Amino acid sequence: MKKWQRWAVRGIALTAGCVGLFWGSNAVTASANAINNYIANQHYATPTITKNIWSGFPKNSYRNGKPEGVVVHETANPNSTIYNEITYMKNHYGNAFVHTFVDANHIINIANTKYLCWGAGPIANARYVQFEQVEVHSKAAFASELNNAAYYTAYILKQYGLTPKRNSTILSHHDVSLNLGGTNHTDPDGYWKSNASAYFGTTYTMTDFVNLVKTQYADLGGTTTDTDTDTDASTDHTPATPKKTVKYNHGGNNETAKLANNYTKWTVYNHVKGTSGAYKIGWGRLSADHRGAKVYVDSRGVKKGGWSGTWYRIRFGKNSTAKYWVYSKVLKFPKVTYSDASGNYTLNTATNYTLYNHVLNSNYLSKTTGHTTDFPAGTKVTVNKAGYKASDGSNWYRIILNDKPYWIQAAGLNGNA
Repeated sequence: MKKWQRWAVRGIALTAGCVGLFWGSNAVTASANAINNYIANQHYATPTITKNIWSGFPKNSYRNGKPEGVVVHETANPNSTIYNEITYMKNHYGNAFVHTFVDANHIINIANTKYLCWGAGPIANARYVQFEQVEVHSKAAFASELNNAAYYTAYILKQYGLTPKRNSTILSHHDVSLNLGGTNHTDPDGYWKSNASAYFGTTYTMTDFVNLVKTQYADLGGTTTDTDTDTDASTDHTPATPKKTVKYNHGGNNETAKLANNYTKWTVYNHVKGTSGAYKIGWGRLSADHRGAKVYVDSRGVKKGGWSGTWYRIRFGKNSTAKYWVYSKVLKFPKVTYSDASGNYTLNTATNYTLYNHVLNSNYLSKTTGHTTDFPAGTKVTVNKAGYKASDGSNWYRIILNDKPYWIQAAGLNGNA
């Protein structure tokens, strides 16, 4: 029997292991999605994945050379900590091991996800990255753990070029038992059910978790399919309906915009309207009159395929962790007037000018992609577009450098620019 066919008799529910939606002062009626709403309202900072790879784990390849998704476990032990679980697993990896452990405060990756683990039977082991949730015992801890688990799942999917889909790229151990076989465990169903009932008076299922993963995946810049539609028109000769998707672009330069005077004509959401897990927050919950207020914008989402519209993620303070999604007409960006341009120039490498993928502080949002001092003196470039930003009177040029486009301020070029 091959090593990857080995698996824990307890289905990775090992014998060592342990380690919340509230809208304010008034509780709301619990629902199946109440926990995800609670998580959204906590405005958690981006979780940190701690890599502590142990060299003692075996290195066996997946059936297709890379992971095909993620399997979710829980330890089934209410009386230990994440560090006890990790120690136990290292000492007993011959029976079973997973790639990562998650609790309310940690995501600790102990086995390289480039290689398979064995924790859910031979079929799943050869296909999926696997992680354990350590049991936690409070409302806040349970919500934080689910947030961490969803982030880790989304991170792995994004890393390996996969998209979130129930029973395809995201499975519970129970899903594996029902659909793939080779194991008979039902985690994390019981753990989620117990904590959801005890702390939120509701339920929590894999469908709810996948919705939470989709939100995290979108925040990582992934494109998610929000409505499954028919793409095969061969039988009825009807044109195929495109799938509804949202393409995200994250900015990286603390760009700003102002709220329009009529901003309340469009409401504010926790995520792009119409996507999985999105719900109205409403300006009333944010209080104050925000007409003309400066906001920081860090992400843009463009709807495609049967729906349309551009949305932006904003925050009211530069270092605020509270983020909201608004329709494009809510915001007023500095206007950039574009025109055709041409010419050959050299980079100004005497000063360290920044190169961007778009004009800085435009409605496209920009990321820093390089600096002039990254290149040798005398580096030649070709200009093919110009932009003028009236708010500060700055001139910008799109250049081609090593067959790649960059935007740069005029002062970053030497020549007749």
